Amino acid sequence: MDIYLKLIDVIIPVFALVGTGYYLSKKNSKLNTSFISTFTVKIGAPALSFYAITSTGISFDLFISYFFYSLLAVGGFSIIGIIFLLILKKDFIRELPPLIYPNCGNMGLPICLFAYGYAGLGVASAFSSVVILSHFTVGVFLASKKFNLKVLLESVSVYSLIIALILLYFELETPKFVENTVFLLAHATIALVLISLGVSLTRLKVFSLSNSVLLSFVRLILGPIVALLIIYFFDLRGYAAGILLIQSSMPCAILTYLIGSMYSPKKIVDNIAGTIVVSTMLSVFTIPIVIFVSLKYFA
Repeated sequence: MDIYLKLIDVIIPVFALVGTGYYLSKKNSKLNTSFISTFTVKIGAPALSFYAITSTGISFDLFISYFFYSLLAVGGFSIIGIIFLLILKKDFIRELPPLIYPNCGNMGLPICLFAYGYAGLGVASAFSSVVILSHFTVGVFLASKKFNLKVLLESVSVYSLIIALILLYFELETPKFVENTVFLLAHATIALVLISLGVSLTRLKVFSLSNSVLLSFVRLILGPIVALLIIYFFDLRGYAAGILLIQSSMPCAILTYLIGSMYSPKKIVDNIAGTIVVSTMLSVFTIPIVIFVSLKYFA
């Protein structure tokens, strides 16, 4: 019974905030969330990443280990995504990002926090760091078919990650006033990004339901399978393995739509939007299963 109560404690807060955003947007279709987007990209996400790495007790070795496992997972997602897109005769370059980048920031981080506490948040940050760095390098390259180093150099999250890892490696203590500041910013970010996710679901459109459903299953079903293969091959144990499974099982990242809308043709962007919406909706059913498995077998 305890595991089912824990499951409720993890799931309800996340989907309640997503539902709040959805409700507010339905009540006011002109609801402006540009502030949330700007705050998250420039301040919130870097603060959350910094806090997760420096203040949750994760060791440098553990972070690097799961950074490596996360790279393997994204690599596995990429191979599977390319195969399926080739079979479907899709643009296997520009339509690849939603299949290889799970929403490990907006949804994954809060879910890992509620499931495993601050220790889980620390390990989850390793996965999200891989995805963030990849978004602004490989993700931009896939969307535009051009490599743009400027996007990476302008990303505040990259510098936040570098500073946090320096502190972690040399075991330097973060000044208390800095820790308290990023603590407040990090927790505010978690609430805001979940609400903005709900708002986004009312604005992204599904143009091809069958296509979106199929690609959503690729993300939601094969994602955790790749994670389980990595867990089995490297004999991973404990809560950190559960974090890898949860993060790999998230729906498509909304950032793939934002980057795609900047660099890709409208038809490609429409397909990405549909996959994001459907995968997020279907995750209402898949995420509880994944969390249950994680809590039961990777305590």
